[in-house]
Amino acid sequence: MEGILAGLPEFPNGDLLVGPKTFDDAGVFKVNDDLALVQTLDFFTPIVDDPYDYGQIAAANALSDVYAMGGAPLTAMNILTFPTGDVDSTTIAEILRGGADKVHEAGAVIVGGHTLQDAEIKYGLSVTGSIKPDRIIKNSGVRPGDAMVLTKPLGGGLIIAALKAGEAEAGEVAKMVEAMKTLNKAASEAMIELGVNACTDITGFGFLGHAYEMAITSKVTLSFSAGSIPFMQGSLRHAKMGLMPGASVLNKGHLSDKVRVEGDVTEDFLEVLFDSQTSGGLLIALPADRSDALLGKLEEKGVRDAAVVGEALEALDVPMIVKP
Repeated sequence: MEGILAGLPEFPNGDLLVGPKTFDDAGVFKVNDDLALVQTLDFFTPIVDDPYDYGQIAAANALSDVYAMGGAPLTAMNILTFPTGDVDSTTIAEILRGGADKVHEAGAVIVGGHTLQDAEIKYGLSVTGSIKPDRIIKNSGVRPGDAMVLTKPLGGGLIIAALKAGEAEAGEVAKMVEAMKTLNKAASEAMIELGVNACTDITGFGFLGHAYEMAITSKVTLSFSAGSIPFMQGSLRHAKMGLMPGASVLNKGHLSDKVRVEGDVTEDFLEVLFDSQTSGGLLIALPADRSDALLGKLEEKGVRDAAVVGEALEALDVPMIVKP
């Protein structure tokens, strides 16, 4: 994808504050000195059986990019494809209801959308949010000495793969769905109140993929403590079974030479770090002496699984290190 984007023409605009060249989660366009628009979109095929849950997860995933930038969602537009005649209207209605309920929970409104006939169902949102131009939180602001805080556990891709293979336990799936339906709104509000240096949300490129983007754009090395990273129930077990989804395999192939493993960290553990996530948590960088305060704010707002998972170092020979 980087190679494809590199060949596209550029049309510089002074009001484009964040564009496609910086690996940030959303684009930001300045309207005036007090207002900028945060814009993003995301959609994907069903990953769970229940259509209402699927709609909620897809909406939470799309909204997350705005939260990662420190913005507030304003409006959303539905993106929906489905095979006409092969899917009953109740299923489609439940997907849209799930998305609408999650957008309403975010304090935004659905203003329309577009449907298209396709061989399979795909659903998501195009989202517009607001932010002050001087309050944008990018992924490129990490500083040496920062603590790295993760707000949701990892492993959703592995549990989805296990579900499709008939290997996932009901409790594992329920906890995964609950995590993916949860908006990053509270986590975003906490980091805005406290003040942080950088943020990204953990989605398709996995934990290490998004951490890599933070490291290279910030010109630092990120060192992670394996024992501090929260995992979803069952994810490590499914990694040991070899149930690594295709997107996670691609992540591993792209990133393996960009991370150095020091000490006794198992291959199964690393596979969870490469695992492609849907509607994952925020990865936040802030001064280490403020990390406890952030964890306290997150706890107050109901974000229960947040943890300090590593630190930022001066740039070394690799962008990422994983230690026991």
